Amino acid sequence: MSEHAHLLPDFRPVLQLSDRERILFMGEPRWIGYGTAHNILENLGYLFDMPKRPRMQNLLIVGDSNNGKTTIVRQFMKTHGEGYVNENADPVRPVILAEAPASADEKDFYIALLDRLWMPYRTTDSKVSLRYQVFHSFRELNVRMLIIDEIHSLLTGSAIKQREVMNAIKALCNELAIPVVGVGTPDAVRVLHHDPQHASRFDVVKLNLWKLNPDFQRLLKAFEAILPLKRASELYKADKAQLIHSISGGNTGDIHRLLVECAKEAIVSGKEHIDRELIESKSWLRPTRGIRELMG
Repeated sequence: MSEHAHLLPDFRPVLQLSDRERILFMGEPRWIGYGTAHNILENLGYLFDMPKRPRMQNLLIVGDSNNGKTTIVRQFMKTHGEGYVNENADPVRPVILAEAPASADEKDFYIALLDRLWMPYRTTDSKVSLRYQVFHSFRELNVRMLIIDEIHSLLTGSAIKQREVMNAIKALCNELAIPVVGVGTPDAVRVLHHDPQHASRFDVVKLNLWKLNPDFQRLLKAFEAILPLKRASELYKADKAQLIHSISGGNTGDIHRLLVECAKEAIVSGKEHIDRELIESKSWLRPTRGIRELMG
């Protein structure tokens, strides 16, 4: 198997599958760790293990769309958020990952949480009733952390509505003594500006686009190690790395899509590796390029 040394050992048996099975295999979610992602996971772990206190520290993770934010928090969910039954036969949900409502609305916020808690509710109930149900359910399920994805959505709505939702988040954090983690685009930082208390409680970490440097080349090598191709592509070499960066813009999600599309064609064509010509043929995958061409 030395000829397949470019693949991680666990992925080499996938080469024995049919072309169709290998292509489907690439569609399954994969975790690829890298420095910034590991730092964020460590930070989340620290908040998760933090003893309860009157003023819990929170975290806001921001970055461009499709740049890996949600992938990181879902990886954290795998290691810390799986539900279980404790020694008293009580159900436990250590981490709740919910998506912010489409616009700032306190009632919709509570409903989004109850949906993730798998709790029945009536949409006709008052905000007070839904708030009580959320707080009671969090206590009953021993929730230790709340993660709110797409938190920038709270910018849609009046300033009063935005303040109401942020006050609801602050009350939840205070009364339950749990850390709250927000995940969103860089605009999400504006959500914190309505109240200095919010800003002082949230540390902000930004997930930047990749620069064309050795870290980016190491990322490409890690990607290549999980693509089920029979021949080495050496994506980390300078010429290919520069081309991949140019097409993807350094966006993690766009890098992943570009490489998967290239790998699919490499399998179908029988080429079994990704060369420069194949990468160039996928230049139409540049972010928003198709939209600009249609609008133009």
